[in-house]
Amino acid sequence: MARPASSAVSRKSGGAMTFLSVAKSGTLSLHEKSRALEAAGRVVYKFGFGESPFPPPRRVQDALRDAAKRKDYTDVAGLPQLRERVAAFHQEADGYPIRPDQVLIAPGTKPLLHNIMRAFQRAEVYLPCPSWVSYAPQARLAGHEVIGLPTSYEGRWRVSPDALARALLRGEPDRQKLIVLNYPGNPDGLSYCYDALAALSPVLRKYGVWVISDEIYALLHHRGQHVSLAQLYPERTLVTTGLSKWCGAGGWRLGALILPPNAPKALYGALVGLGSETYSCAPAPIQVAALAAYSLDAQSHAFLAAQRRILRAIGSLIHSALAEAGLRAHAPEGGFYLLLDFSPFIEPLLERGIESGSQLCERLLAETGVALLPGEAFGLPASSYTARLAYVDFAGEAALRDADRIESSAPIHAAKMLQGISALSEWLS
Repeated sequence: MARPASSAVSRKSGGAMTFLSVAKSGTLSLHEKSRALEAAGRVVYKFGFGESPFPPPRRVQDALRDAAKRKDYTDVAGLPQLRERVAAFHQEADGYPIRPDQVLIAPGTKPLLHNIMRAFQRAEVYLPCPSWVSYAPQARLAGHEVIGLPTSYEGRWRVSPDALARALLRGEPDRQKLIVLNYPGNPDGLSYCYDALAALSPVLRKYGVWVISDEIYALLHHRGQHVSLAQLYPERTLVTTGLSKWCGAGGWRLGALILPPNAPKALYGALVGLGSETYSCAPAPIQVAALAAYSLDAQSHAFLAAQRRILRAIGSLIHSALAEAGLRAHAPEGGFYLLLDFSPFIEPLLERGIESGSQLCERLLAETGVALLPGEAFGLPASSYTARLAYVDFAGEAALRDADRIESSAPIHAAKMLQGISALSEWLS
């Protein structure tokens, strides 16, 4: 099952010149379009862009201010102290041993993901459909073949061991196998439990698959029950994480990669070499501020617990409102997304000339101000009539102050989002 053309990377010829044609990320494009509509005076219900609503902790902000004078280049792999801190932090949070020399720091996880792809030659990259919008373009930019792994609403958008084994069996035997798993997931907000990962691991091991386990939302598992694949398949699991989601610092651009304990030296060398030729290093002031973030003390535990409680309460509220509107969606387990299934409305949508999820989202934005991202952006077929909803349009700082009673006050914090769902429901009916 191939990825759709919307995520393709191609070359365009104009006269004697040939340039690479890469579409802008769907999430960033919708974010910019929504801001432009707001600037023009339109009411926009911003369900399209998944940016954490919470501010970084005060001590982390203070650390960044204090580090503003730092202007030095660090090691490509990151400050040694930060690599130590990240290793200790995730060893405690995720429950498996991590050494500092397994950790690489970069300006965000996107460059890390891209460089991992580039480090492999002649690879087949297996992507669950749906999966995050940038994986397929990055794989194609690295010259790899992208192979979609089918999932379904009934299967909770998770990859089954049987489907994975069938796809791997059809692969080219002389090519490296690479799969990207993201959980809790973007765009579906769902995760893998221990048993599900344990069922996948023998298949991965049999075929020698390298796994990019994108665990950027791990610390926002709503019950604090995230399980890393690195516990069950440590030999070939590369874990990506960072500050953008759990620390509310997306624009700071600080990502981390945790390599397998016995990763080949050639892989480590390739990643450091690629980093040296692309981003040089993560900004020194941000790395120093990250030292304050990566400290699992009482403050950090309280901050994470408050975010989880808020996202659990608001996610449940939004999910219930969508169900009342007749939409299908699984209750979220982590992060801040829901993948909406509009299939109950296919006939009336067709009568209105809407023949795909993209057309659905375009009409919704134009006619109601509801901004959703179509499932096609995540590798789902146009005929699926799906869309991602991000439930982050609330004041995170105010919600943190209210965390102890968020179950009762969630409707107040989510008021604009509930208005948006009402507008969506009215439009559908």
